[in-house]
Amino acid sequence: VNINPTSKSMRLSVTVKANKPSFLISWIRFSSTASSSSSPAVSLNPSGRLQQTLAGSVEVKGKALHSGKVSKVKLIPEITGAGRYFEFRSKFIPASIEFAQESPLCTTLLKDELKIRTIEHLLSALEAKGVDNCRIQIESERSDDREVEVPIFDGSAKEWVEAIEGVGIKVAQNHVGESMEKMVAHVNKPVYVCKYDSFVAAFPALETRITCGIDFPQVPAIGCQWFSWRPVHESSFAKDIAPSRTFCVYEEVERMREAGLIKGGSLDNAIVCSAKHGWMNPPLRFDNEACRHKILDIIGDLSLVAQGGNGGLPVAHIVAYKAGHTLHTDLARHLTID
Repeated sequence: VNINPTSKSMRLSVTVKANKPSFLISWIRFSSTASSSSSPAVSLNPSGRLQQTLAGSVEVKGKALHSGKVSKVKLIPEITGAGRYFEFRSKFIPASIEFAQESPLCTTLLKDELKIRTIEHLLSALEAKGVDNCRIQIESERSDDREVEVPIFDGSAKEWVEAIEGVGIKVAQNHVGESMEKMVAHVNKPVYVCKYDSFVAAFPALETRITCGIDFPQVPAIGCQWFSWRPVHESSFAKDIAPSRTFCVYEEVERMREAGLIKGGSLDNAIVCSAKHGWMNPPLRFDNEACRHKILDIIGDLSLVAQGGNGGLPVAHIVAYKAGHTLHTDLARHLTID
């Protein structure tokens, strides 16, 4: 990663290698503390677009990745200002960072002792497709379950995008037919979170961009990858990010199963890579599919910044390296405006 700071702006251009993440973290810390502006780190600004919702309801059903149970999800249009929220056992759980709980290998919401797990792919699709207001009814296969998991499908967000596009999107209105402008967070100063050599940061920018790096030196077929993406047009997410599937290292599968995870995992809903033998279920949809999937996760996790039908993903350059759901949601907390 090459970083070229100037007096008025910061530009980060991605090259192939990132052998000095400690230098990058140090630079992020310096740029964050060196900012002399008195403006807030994050501000909520008009987007020039109206809040949207689904044009109709759509229902899907599938197996969950970690629990292995079957769950049913119904996406229902909502009025402007309602935002995105889950309905589980007649309780409402906002898709908000306020209710995000740290959990292994997925993002979980917790409210009133009810849990909804693996929400990131669905929320990524809703955020990227501009579904700002939506009621998400979810049911487990057992009526007395106190936690439920969103279906994994093929491990990507492709089926969610197809469901949204199939039913369509419209301008959201309130009960008297009024629409509302969508507000979006703008990052004015660098904001970052890090742990060891992993980090995720948000830099001031004129447009939304996400740059992501992963590094698996023990798995040569994955290795070190970088990918930078911005929503150039309406179909960018559907074509470039949504089809990328979740991935895992074959040698870690048994350990994850012993921890009670990936009970529903298979070669049909994840791409699996062996340190010795490479990808076990080719072909990949992209050469850097694993890295692109991380961007899918980032969009879903940062969507939790959204409140009241406003945007979740900020106008900023998001840069992540070896980050996971915990760091993503930590950054979301730093980007949330009270």
